[in-house]
Amino acid sequence: MKAIVLEETGGAENLTIKDIENPVAKENEVLIAVKAISVNPVDYKVRANDEVLQKICGGQAPIILGWDVAGKVVAIGNGISQYKVGDEVFGMLNFPGRGNAYAEIVAAPEDHIAKMPKNLSFEDAAATTLAALTALQVLQGKVQKDDKVLIHAGSGGVGHFAIQIAKWLGAYVITTSSAKNRDFVLALGADEHIDYRAQAFENVVRDIDFVFDMFNGDILLNSVKVVKKGGSIVSIPTPEFSDEIMNLAKERNVHVSNLLVQSNGNDMNTLKGLLESGAIKPQVSKTFPFDRMAEAHQQLESGRTVGKVVVTL
Repeated sequence: MKAIVLEETGGAENLTIKDIENPVAKENEVLIAVKAISVNPVDYKVRANDEVLQKICGGQAPIILGWDVAGKVVAIGNGISQYKVGDEVFGMLNFPGRGNAYAEIVAAPEDHIAKMPKNLSFEDAAATTLAALTALQVLQGKVQKDDKVLIHAGSGGVGHFAIQIAKWLGAYVITTSSAKNRDFVLALGADEHIDYRAQAFENVVRDIDFVFDMFNGDILLNSVKVVKKGGSIVSIPTPEFSDEIMNLAKERNVHVSNLLVQSNGNDMNTLKGLLESGAIKPQVSKTFPFDRMAEAHQQLESGRTVGKVVVTL
């Protein structure tokens, strides 16, 4: 089979197509013939940086990157009870860890995947994996009905799912994006939009119950200033926060934490239900064929992607 291998960290040109042996389904694993792969910022961050590769994947190059897949089950290992050959499935594989998704066939733990909703495309299914799981795991259990929630970067991969999931949870949602994406985020259900280029959000919002932060740094610091006493912030880029941020949070009685998404079949089934009910819908802005994976990485690195980037096989 063909796979895209990262021979060494660096630019997108380091992603090369190679012929390798098919994987074998171990106990409690299925083999999936991949139809679509979702690409995330973590993919290019791991590709470009040895330290991030070691942290996320627990090893060094050469490596097959990628975690988000949708496809058809072509073989099952011992102990499989939920799936059979021919089932259409989607999920995030082994995150954190070596996902090995950039390949024609992948091995997936049974408890990391879910059956695809009927009539959902492989592209949309693949898109509703890491980014949607991140949004779900950040928000579920922390956001309550009628909470006032601030979501930064609402037009991005994680952000556009976060808006929809926060609305499903009954929250009042304020989000930031550029002016050109205002109509998009409002159509997702956001109650208020802030053009981050024209307005400093910390000057126009207050008494926020929960902030979903994608940036850390000054944006996280200013987010602490708008959260009400006893409120909370989850920031996803890194678990490392400056003393200035943590001192201000302590002074204002605001809880600041980090969350790293985890592969979870139960959560994938929750997303399946949300897709089936229409509570969430992925936005796939760009698709690339498998042999143009480098261009998919470059598209994400541009910082101008609305929604998700998907690679098809």
